[in-house]
Amino acid sequence: MERMNERIEWSLCSLLKSMAMKVVMMVLLLQGILVGVAHAVGVGGNGMYQWSVALRGYISNETGKAPVAYLWVPDGCKKVKAVILSQQNMTEEAIYKNPKFQAQMKQLGVAMVWVAPAFSNDWSPTSGAQNIFEEMMGNLADQSGHAEIAKAPIIPLGHSAQATFPWNFAAWNPNRTLCIISFHGDAPRTNLCGYGRDNVEWGRHRNIDGIPGLMVEGEYEWWEARVNPALAFRMMYPESCISFLCDTGRGHFDCGDKTAMYLVKFIQKALEQRLNSDGTLRKLNPKDGWLAERFHSDMMGTDGADKGKMPEQASASRPLPSPYYIYKGDKHDAFWYFDQEMAEMTEARYLETTGKKVQYVGFEYEGKLVPYDEKLQGGMKLDLQDMEGITFHIKAVYTDSSHGKSALEHGKKKPHIEVINGPVKKINDTTFRFYPYEAGWDNARRSFTCWLVAVADADKEYKGAVQPIRIDIPKDVMERLR
Repeated sequence: MERMNERIEWSLCSLLKSMAMKVVMMVLLLQGILVGVAHAVGVGGNGMYQWSVALRGYISNETGKAPVAYLWVPDGCKKVKAVILSQQNMTEEAIYKNPKFQAQMKQLGVAMVWVAPAFSNDWSPTSGAQNIFEEMMGNLADQSGHAEIAKAPIIPLGHSAQATFPWNFAAWNPNRTLCIISFHGDAPRTNLCGYGRDNVEWGRHRNIDGIPGLMVEGEYEWWEARVNPALAFRMMYPESCISFLCDTGRGHFDCGDKTAMYLVKFIQKALEQRLNSDGTLRKLNPKDGWLAERFHSDMMGTDGADKGKMPEQASASRPLPSPYYIYKGDKHDAFWYFDQEMAEMTEARYLETTGKKVQYVGFEYEGKLVPYDEKLQGGMKLDLQDMEGITFHIKAVYTDSSHGKSALEHGKKKPHIEVINGPVKKINDTTFRFYPYEAGWDNARRSFTCWLVAVADADKEYKGAVQPIRIDIPKDVMERLR
């Protein structure tokens, strides 16, 4: 009888221990789930992003609270192949919201993450950015149900003040970086960082060998000192794969459809040539690619120390793009490209502008030209803080070089307006409307401004032209949108 009682007691103890263990496991599981959702916040007002999480371990000095990471996954996507990572600045929004770009990302199975406000513009190893990023991706994977996102290949993309971080991200994450896009744009290891401070030192052994990287610089922000470090980097790191595009007819603040499709092709080639079936990445050999000569500006410099100066005379005979081993030009003056298609796409862009006349565009608001002020960022500003409602009307027009008079001579294509960033949507060619901003209304620096750009595309006689404008919007816009 005693033995039977002992067995009963032992069985009860085992049962209780088992039940306790299950309870503990359930609590741990719930805690794990709550880690993913406790920091979730509402997605944006335009309905683009499906999921979002607040970052942990970082407080933005712009808002006094944690930035939010927004995730877009293409409709119907069963498995994400790669993720574009960008942070709030300017043109990243124009790229992400471009319908043609989104459609192509859907075909490629590429998701997009946008963090607002930004949490790192240099990816310094002492900033904690790496840990914040890794936890963020894990939480977004939990939120979305796409577990593969936690470890998916990354395409770091950044514009202007965020244009250095993509190179440094890749240097610290070489096995996870599919390709790199520095848009209007910095060279790897540049001494002219868009954020205006010293660059991060990589050390002797860190590199981005075999990872395709693209630097884009607008024709109307041209500065040789920006390009030269990219050419020097190719020589310093002979196993690197550095591409370059001069965004002809464009400036610093914009991204048109043609350039967005160039980025698509760059990403597509990276997926085709680098992604293994198990999600790992192959290194590329630059000698398997093509070379094409760098862009040579034929107009007066528009930025930095080159502003107002005429460029050096380029050689009359431009070498043809060719496979690496048979390229006949100076390899020190050439950039790498995936293949013939990418090299010839680049050359075609350069042919669009070479030897053509310069033209100018601006804005007309309430029947008057918006004045130009070279002291302003971008050159133009419109204060709409006292306007009524949530809709305004503005028109793109041809102007003379001063932007103070209408132009008598210009190209044949009708100028139009594109949205760069901020809480505004284009309704038609002259009508724009505010909407509930993804990034919210608690950022005094960014929430109540938006940027547009007037654009005239190139024709047979004239180069393309652009003119950005900053618009300050009503502080009570969120009340008007309710």
